[in-house]
Amino acid sequence: MMAHPLWWLALPVLLLPLWWHRQKRRRTKSEPLATARFLPAAPPQHMRVWRWDDVPLLVLRCLLLAALIAWLVVVTLPWRGDTILIASDAPTAWADQQAAQAGMGNAQRMPLPENVLPWLQAHEHEWRKDAKLLVLAKQVALPAQLPALAHAVDFRIAPRERATARQAAPAVFPVALVAPPERKAGWRALFAAFDAAGSGNVHHTVTEFDGGEAPPAASLIVWDRAAPPPSGWQAPLWWLPPAALPLIPGIDQAGGRTLRVNDLPLQVADSPRGRLWASAAWPPAEADSARTLYETWRALHFQPEPWPLAAQVLPAQRTSPLAMPGTRPDAWLAYVLLALFTLERLVTHGLRR
Repeated sequence: MMAHPLWWLALPVLLLPLWWHRQKRRRTKSEPLATARFLPAAPPQHMRVWRWDDVPLLVLRCLLLAALIAWLVVVTLPWRGDTILIASDAPTAWADQQAAQAGMGNAQRMPLPENVLPWLQAHEHEWRKDAKLLVLAKQVALPAQLPALAHAVDFRIAPRERATARQAAPAVFPVALVAPPERKAGWRALFAAFDAAGSGNVHHTVTEFDGGEAPPAASLIVWDRAAPPPSGWQAPLWWLPPAALPLIPGIDQAGGRTLRVNDLPLQVADSPRGRLWASAAWPPAEADSARTLYETWRALHFQPEPWPLAAQVLPAQRTSPLAMPGTRPDAWLAYVLLALFTLERLVTHGLRR
């Protein structure tokens, strides 16, 4: 990714050498011949001939301008001063108060990008060396390793709002259940226990199917049958018995593998219909087995919750920013510019002699 791709809009400047060389005309001095007095007088006739002069010099000048534009694309001078990065959900009054306390009331304000720390590491070449950075947000995800930045960054986290009597509605997780009648009660009891384990933040809506209806819109399909499911059914995750696993068309037999997570044996395979989990241990009949399945499901299928970054000031750990992404050619472009400029001067001087 180039730093300033808008510099490519300057490519029409390459027309300047063409225009300049087109305007240059060599004037030849006319001298009458001795025998011209015997010829009848006639007015001189001018004929315009399209001809390029000094073509090598023209090519050198065009290449010099093109290399200069390319160098400007990948090289930039820092122009940003004191800046406040504010999250969209940060309280306005609190943000103004923090900016005033930091002495940055008149600083430029920018929306807080996602994954702010890697973003700062990739873009901090835009800030001057003496610039101050202030980040205001309700929560900032803590990366596995803090990046070494060339600027000190002040992170300030907004205080959490007090819990109100009316809690937010729990997230809905649709589940499609296809099972024999004698096993449906066990599956429903299992997902009711999952609702309680999630502290009411997630509600698993279980819808029963007999396998002949239209494809369900579910995040999880529990196929508790040894028969193959209908061809149109798809979901991100399937739970099924081991006997039904080979019946799924398009299954990656080579990728199927047996895992033991939290003492729960699982056969895992991928197919065009979604990821398949097969086990003979469900529906679990004991509380320990249900807890094991819940923990395994949360660990393998769901994204982990980001660990929040505490309010702190990250000190500068570098003397200069990292190289900009995609700017490795700037060094050799500088040498190309120098070489082209030297050649252009030498050729120009040689043509004038």
